[in-house]
Amino acid sequence: MTRLILAFVFSLLAAWPATAQWLDYPTPDLPRTADGKPNLAAPAPRAGDGKPDLSGLWMVSGLGYNFNIFGAEKVEMLPWAQALFATRANTYAKDSPDSNCLPVGPRAGLFGMDPIKIVQTRNLLLILYEDTPTRQVFLDGRPLPKDPNPTWMGYSVGHWDGDTLVVDTAGYNDRTWLDLAGRPHTEALHVTERYRRLDTGRLELQVTFDDPKTYSRPWTIHVNGALLPDSELIEAVCNENEKDAGRYVGDASGEARVISLPAATLARYAGDYNAGPIGTLHVAISGDALSLVMPAGGSHRIVARSEEDFLVPDLGTPVRFLTGPSGEVTHLRITIVEGDIEAPRTK
Repeated sequence: MTRLILAFVFSLLAAWPATAQWLDYPTPDLPRTADGKPNLAAPAPRAGDGKPDLSGLWMVSGLGYNFNIFGAEKVEMLPWAQALFATRANTYAKDSPDSNCLPVGPRAGLFGMDPIKIVQTRNLLLILYEDTPTRQVFLDGRPLPKDPNPTWMGYSVGHWDGDTLVVDTAGYNDRTWLDLAGRPHTEALHVTERYRRLDTGRLELQVTFDDPKTYSRPWTIHVNGALLPDSELIEAVCNENEKDAGRYVGDASGEARVISLPAATLARYAGDYNAGPIGTLHVAISGDALSLVMPAGGSHRIVARSEEDFLVPDLGTPVRFLTGPSGEVTHLRITIVEGDIEAPRTK
């Protein structure tokens, strides 16, 4: 068995980007060049009140944060959160919102696996997702509720700081995960987003997470959005994971017996492996073990259980290196619930 999170990532990315409805139907009011192509370098459009108009279909480039919402920042989890995070890694993410067809909460749209659609009016901004409840961002001056009933997506209010829209969100329940690796949060989580449209085709987004009951300090991630012209959202309905969630059983902590391999053996496995839509997975030597480096950053230690079988402990994910007739390493195999992913070696 393995964790659902890699299954979720690979299954989504296999169809990425999922923008198939009304294909090539021209987006109304979009600036265009003389040959009719979208002019993504044109100045950012303005709404009737003079504010930048953030409306559009966007793909956000946060894939590098999908297994580590901290990015390059050093943030400490409080002891209770460290223990819960370890439990989630060792039990194959069976309680993940994704494995149970539940909303993903504050990380919705951040990882670049599905587009988001922004619809802006004077007093209300809507953010639509393919598989998550719509967010309402109120721009009418109301404050955040003082004692909200916790929800999956929280309560959002926004105001303009020059040409930047600042959105504050609180009132989340504590059932969602901040990343696919299972970093938790409490109902004290407060998220601040800063949206700035640089031109027609580019959106800049900064997201600050603050949960003093879970983490040592706030941190900020930086992602960019690219406009997807002449396309629309297509719905995604989660109806398989829920019925299969009971299959995600076991305890990876008992499987994590570690052996040491000679440096020459580790060197045979180091290299680049093509994982299709997810990109190139880089396997590097890290001390007396290997590490798996994701395409957009983030490194995960790989430990050996035998000369052929390995484990990524913090993901609870078994991997194996496949060899050809003459013993050369040809593929990296990642075992997931829906089947094996085999990434051919490219370097």
